Formats: sequence, structure tokens, C-alpha cells
Amino acid sequence: MAKLSNLKASATHRVIVYGGPKTGKTLLAGKLAEHFKVIYVGLENGHATLFQLPEEWQSNVEIVNLPDTRSYPIGIETVLKMIKGKVVVCEAHGKVACMACKKAEADTIEIDLTNLGSDTVVVFDSLTQIAASAMANICKGQPDDYKMQTDDWGNLAKLMEIFLSHIQQAAYNVVVISHEVEATTEGKKNVLVPVGGSKNSSRNVAKYFDHVIYAERKNKRHIFASGTDYATTILTGSRTKVCMEATDKAEEASLLAIFKPELYADRVITKDAKVTTTVSATTSSILERLKAKK
Repeated sequence: MAKLSNLKASATHRVIVYGGPKTGKTLLAGKLAEHFKVIYVGLENGHATLFQLPEEWQSNVEIVNLPDTRSYPIGIETVLKMIKGKVVVCEAHGKVACMACKKAEADTIEIDLTNLGSDTVVVFDSLTQIAASAMANICKGQPDDYKMQTDDWGNLAKLMEIFLSHIQQAAYNVVVISHEVEATTEGKKNVLVPVGGSKNSSRNVAKYFDHVIYAERKNKRHIFASGTDYATTILTGSRTKVCMEATDKAEEASLLAIFKPELYADRVITKDAKVTTTVSATTSSILERLKAKK
């Protein structure tokens, strides 16, 4: 048994960034390329957003494109193999140990996440599509209008738990991007949480991460929040008390507040009335927007 006083804080971080579409999630993660090597595992062609980065930053980004679709749900298969050890992924199909590409001597990418240094960040974009890929695999061979049964939902939960538990224990830096869903907590409260499978599964996604960041558009700006008390109906939090919503209007929010805290020594939780009141005014409108989609 080790004493807490003898242990050191982890040198790496596990972060989830979630929110609605076009709220700046991918670019936020991509900007880490200013100081880190970034391995971008994309399932939604989101890497096009990264062309907004300065050219010198782009050279620090390696793209692993997984062309995941409902009829070709390769995403879940590849990421589950990727998080467990060294793999070789073909560029054409996003498949591990693709025999067709090996025979044709086509281009491949060798990835070993388990041996990465703290100078690298792995970005998975997105958890939403990974869950969709898992669902498509479970329903393979079924008609298009097939409705998942109880056992299917159970299998989906197992696949997502495998992925997320490996992320939770990852010794490397990782950022997972997801979208938002309104879920009901055990206390019968409606809260925005990251998508990670079914609504029931999504309620528990945050527990696998050190930092949970919410993204939204407000007053023509991308706003990111990580403070535990940001809003009662939006799940956010940081185990190192990083408070991204405390960013000055003239300064852009950055994940470097987490990955390079020495650059953001003032970005800790404070009881700032301005932050609290600004948030509460927009929370109800976000929930109404989600309900309108149903």
C-alpha cells in the first residue's frame, strides 16, 4: 500500500471535449500541435478543419483516417485493436493488418499508442462515431429498419466500456471528442453529457476522464468550460481545477491550460459571479434546442 504523499501526479492527461456541431471542438484539440505531436484518429473527416492551423503546426499532426460508414463500420474494430498495442493500419481502408493492402504493398501507418511519450497527444474524433460504428457492427446483416434489442444494447455497452476503460488507464495523453445528449441522472435531473452509446451509457462517460470540457457558441465566439460549477445542467469538471471559462475575452481558450499548466497559472477554479451568471442565462436555451431536435 502506497502513501499518497509518496505518489506523483500523472504526467499525462485524459480529456473529453463535447458539445454541439461546429462549436470548435476539433480545432481546439488540433491547436495542441503548437507544442505537441498530435496523432489524429478521425472517423468523420474532421481533419479538414485542421488545415486552419499554421503550416508549421500542421507538420506536427499525423492523420489516421478511418473511413467509417454504416455499411463499412471499420471504426470500432480498428480503435479497439489500436488501444491494446502496436498495429499497422492501411491508409486505404483504415483496417488493421489488411491483407488486400499487404498484398498490393499499399501505404500503411504503424501505430503503437502504448509506447508514446508525454510529448504526444492522441485525438479520437469522435466518440459519437465510434458508438455508431459499434451499433452498425452489432446490427450487421439486419434490415435497415431493424431496431436494437435488449441484448444488442448490452453488447454496445460492453464495446464502449472496453474502449473507455483503456482510455481511462492510458499512460499517454489523449483527447476524445464527442457530441452532446440530454440524459436523466439517478436523481431524475436532466443534464447535458457526452454521447457515448445509449443515453444510459452516456450518463457515465465522464467518469473515464480527468477533464470534461463543454463547447458551445455564444455571442459569435466559441466558449469552452471545464469548471465543476459551470452550470447545474451541463456536466463539466477538471481534476486539476482548470477553469477554461475564466479566459479573458481577448484571449482564446486553450487545452494548454491542461497540458502545459505552467503557461496558464491563473486558470484555476474561482468563485467568479460573472462566470456563474453568464452561464445560467444560456443553459435553458441549450436544453430547449436539444428537445427541438427530437
